[in-house]
Amino acid sequence: MSIITNKIDALPPLPSTIAQLEDFRTSPNKDPEILLSIIEKDPLTISTLLKVANSAMFAFRSKVETPSRAISLLGVNFTISIALGSSMQNILKTDLRAYGIDIDQFMKYSNLIAALINIWTSSISKELKEELSIPAFLQDIGKLIIAEIASGYGKTDSFNKLIHSGQISVEDVERKMIGLSSSQITANIFKHWKLSENLIDAIEYVDDIKNVKPDFLQKAQILKVAKTACTITDPLSESNIAKAFELANEFGLDITKLENAIDKLQERLLDEE
Repeated sequence: MSIITNKIDALPPLPSTIAQLEDFRTSPNKDPEILLSIIEKDPLTISTLLKVANSAMFAFRSKVETPSRAISLLGVNFTISIALGSSMQNILKTDLRAYGIDIDQFMKYSNLIAALINIWTSSISKELKEELSIPAFLQDIGKLIIAEIASGYGKTDSFNKLIHSGQISVEDVERKMIGLSSSQITANIFKHWKLSENLIDAIEYVDDIKNVKPDFLQKAQILKVAKTACTITDPLSESNIAKAFELANEFGLDITKLENAIDKLQERLLDEE
């Protein structure tokens, strides 16, 4: 635990862009023009935003060529999540070989979870969709810290071998090797940076559902189910989708809506190939 605490305590202060995004996110004024004025200062964020908007996961009819168009199509909250994620990944640059992926694949994994939740919650409620768009994309930022710790202690290969063995879940491997799951570490990172409690509470107990606050139970359950379906070692595989359905059933969530969302996402991914 002290290793994780030391890593998080050593993180640099939030860049002004993230601080401005957080202020914007928690303000009552969600003017897309203000959001555009914040993110256009960061070329990496703009590049990431356009890349995400043009991915098959979102199936827009024509190419998205401007950030203002991307904001209009993706929505303010989802744009904020991409901007926050892009900036945080830039701060937490690390080698992700412990998970057998690179940073581009990690971004695709984050997009996949966010896209699944976006489609799924669209059939549940607009409010829930808006509230989950940011935690959906950011919940596994902690994996960047875990991979760095694994590398620093020469555990990259053993970590990678264990998560790909299929013997235990990725989250159990993280806890076994590091002490906390990535969602728990993400919550601690956000506490360190003093981001909003609502964002932290939605993420902190994704891998510890029994201890989640009642007001955040449904959100944590949806995040957990989507994370299971899109497990980083084999996203949207038959076995991981089956595990997601099992969890959703256990949580009392609507299986049909989840199944429809997964089918729609898979169709879009096939179009991308």
